[in-house]
Amino acid sequence: MPDGGRFPAVGLGAWKLPKPEAPAVVQEAVRLGYRHFDCACDYGNEPEVGAGLAAALRAGLARREDLWVTSKLWNTYHEPKHVRAACERSLRDLGLDYLDLYLVHFPIALAFVPFDVRYPPEWFHDPKAAQPAMRPIKVPYADTWGAMEELQRAGLVKRIGVCNLNISALRDVLSYCSIRPAVHQIELHPYLAQPRQLRFCAQEGIAVTAFSPLGAPSYVPLGMAKPEENVLADPVVAAIAARHGRTAAQTVLRWGVQRGCAVIPKTRSPARLAENLALFDFALSGEEMAAIDALDRRRRFNDPGHFGEVAFNTFYPIFD
Repeated sequence: MPDGGRFPAVGLGAWKLPKPEAPAVVQEAVRLGYRHFDCACDYGNEPEVGAGLAAALRAGLARREDLWVTSKLWNTYHEPKHVRAACERSLRDLGLDYLDLYLVHFPIALAFVPFDVRYPPEWFHDPKAAQPAMRPIKVPYADTWGAMEELQRAGLVKRIGVCNLNISALRDVLSYCSIRPAVHQIELHPYLAQPRQLRFCAQEGIAVTAFSPLGAPSYVPLGMAKPEENVLADPVVAAIAARHGRTAAQTVLRWGVQRGCAVIPKTRSPARLAENLALFDFALSGEEMAAIDALDRRRRFNDPGHFGEVAFNTFYPIFD
């Protein structure tokens, strides 16, 4: 990182990590050597992730300063007056005094939902309405970003960053910010390789985190991907994995890390936790990297312009 901090290349993503299992999974991850944990208000499991982190720290498996914990500002808290309270709620739930990184989850501003009404507030403004929908409001991203900067100045977070921006929107943030985004978290996998995002962020000194680095598997149960879109079953990946005596998942994650990204796969399995971390005793050749690059279909699974309408009765595109 430009500030001298160490950004672990492999993290554990907490999206869809079941609450009952999360404390044990997180503690086991720390024991295995994970130091990067990617969380969010919207995942609904920050107290359980925090319990796992606390147990690991009590057991002496790591020191707090060895860990990198990320959380994210949800859409309903974009008004500047709500940003600090949202961050403080995540800190309380995670049992932490500070976050290593706090991200704006989506460039989507929705009407505020008080904590005592519903937390996490999710996407619907009123799930009990006759026709529930998202309720967008007009909040300039610059205003939200200014409140994010205040969090860093106050010491609640060490760094701030963005998620899910196209390059034009990211360029806009850079035109007015006082504190630059340290990290851009984007969907990135072989079927959505995002070469221009990587090049632009490298040019600007912004680190990139690849969410959903294994592609479709997390989205198939949600109806947001088809089983045949699974890059882990792609013949090109399978052949490269066999050549190295590795799994398809390790091969795809190694491709991501070798491109300079941090990757945050999610798993509940102790065996797969260990497998996903074992990426640094082999390397892909230039030809193998190019072969995986060539799989790019520009296939985005996490697209509010699609799922917003299908699942939340609101058309809200943020990507072209």
